[in-house]
This record gives sequence, structure tokens and C-alpha cells, in this order.
Amino acid sequence: MNFLAHLLLSGNDDDLRIGNFIADSVRSVEWDQFKKEVTHGIELHHKIDFFTDNHPIVEKSKKRLRKKHGKYAPVIVDIVYDHFLAANFNDYSMQRLEPFVESCYDLLHRRWNELPPGIRYMLPHMEAGNWLVNYQHREGLQKSLSGMSRRASFHNKMDEATGDVFDDYRHFEEDFRNYFPLLQDYVKQEILKLPW
Repeated sequence: MNFLAHLLLSGNDDDLRIGNFIADSVRSVEWDQFKKEVTHGIELHHKIDFFTDNHPIVEKSKKRLRKKHGKYAPVIVDIVYDHFLAANFNDYSMQRLEPFVESCYDLLHRRWNELPPGIRYMLPHMEAGNWLVNYQHREGLQKSLSGMSRRASFHNKMDEATGDVFDDYRHFEEDFRNYFPLLQDYVKQEILKLPW
């Protein structure tokens, strides 16, 4: 899952949301720089990733892309699933997409001093392009995947992935709709285990 999903899955807890959002930019040796509640969010992020990376429904999506996109298939699926989440946000949240995203940006600005350098660099670009809202549109998905393609270390065809997904859109959406409620249930149970 990508940024939008991690933010939504954090529930209404600001510390979980911060940790879940910054997790990919924080090495394990840096965890002690954050308060414990934020590290719970970092841990939750990694649990979400593990659950997603190993789920058979998600594997079906990756398999459709693997022949052409190889090791980048999981990266593409993460972003594509955020597209489906954004496009159908009201099915998975009581809040509308735009106000939810604005509240997330507000939180990140209020807690700016806690954000790692990579996130501080990225966040203005994310806001300027309104990535989290624009994921819902084909153009937004294309921009995101093209950006990933340019930043990738090795030759790839991620800039062609939007067309590949839209050629088989119904099956990718079916995978997402079957998978995301399972992930929501899993995360709710994991949050209940946290030592508040």
C-alpha cells in the first residue's frame, strides 16, 4: 500500500499517522529519535507492508504485471491500490477524500520538526501536485508512476504501467475491493494490541 492507505489505516491517532507516514524514510537505528507512540506507527506500517506483500489477492495483481515490469510489479501495485482507494474513498472512510487529505497535510505541518529530512523534502512536492487526491484520476496515477520510473535505479517501464492497468482495469479493481477490507480488519486488530 502507498501513502494514502497508510494514512487512512492509522485511524484517528496523530502519532500512529505520523509514524505510518514516515516509516519508509526511517532506519531502525533511528527509531529511538521518536517518541514511543510514533514508533508504534512505524511498526504498524511494516506490518501492513508484510501483510500486503504476502497476501494471495495482492499476488494476483502483481502476477498480471510481472512479465513486463519484473521486480517493479509490487511497487506499481502499491500505487495502483492507492488509486482505487482514492477513487472509491467514501466506501472505506466516513470522511470525504479532500478534507481527509487536508487534515493529514495540516498534521504533518504541525509536526514538521518530527519529520525526517526525506519527508521534509518530499512533502512540498506532494502538496503542490496534490498526489493523495489526484491518485484517483488516470492522469494523477500516470504522473506518480512516471515519477517513480525516473527515480528508479534500474531500467524500467513503469511509465507504461498506467496503460497496462487500464487495459485490465476491472480485474485490478476487483482485487483491490476484495483485499482492502481484509487489510482494514487486520489493522484494526493490530491497533487493539498496542500498549496504550
